[in-house]
Amino acid sequence: MADRLDTPKENRRSLVPRARVDQDAFGKVAEGIARFMGTPRFLVYMTAFCAAWLSWNSYGPVDLRFDSRAFGFTLLTLILSLQASYSAPLILLAQSRQTDRDRVAAEQDRLSSERNLADTEYVAREIAALRIALGEVATRDFLRSELRGLLEDILAEKDEGGGSQPDRAPR
Repeated sequence: MADRLDTPKENRRSLVPRARVDQDAFGKVAEGIARFMGTPRFLVYMTAFCAAWLSWNSYGPVDLRFDSRAFGFTLLTLILSLQASYSAPLILLAQSRQTDRDRVAAEQDRLSSERNLADTEYVAREIAALRIALGEVATRDFLRSELRGLLEDILAEKDEGGGSQPDRAPR
């Protein structure tokens, strides 16, 4: 039967089973290790470990030494090389995860800045509209002068009216 392009291939079993790893959990562990390796405490621990290793294998009892000085501390070199070979990918993984977080944070900052700019522009338009509207609003001094003018007109009309009208008493 010919292979069809609209149907997926069947999964083939491989000789080596695939390990299922939670990428996020592994990334968090890798970041924790990488962060620890960048601390002064790690450097102090590594220095103490190497000093203890070298002093034991140089000055310890001959029959209890496990890494010979004559062979240039081969086991210590192997351990440090293994540690370096694992630390480099862990650091790169931590850096790529940090880059992803920085990218997301930058995108959120950009969106927030856009919203802030839109809000600021809206507030500026509203303030401009209020300033225009306030230019058309009567001020206290203007109202006082108009009321004073009306009062003077009423008093002048009363004086010109020629006399007083009888007061009406309330019943």
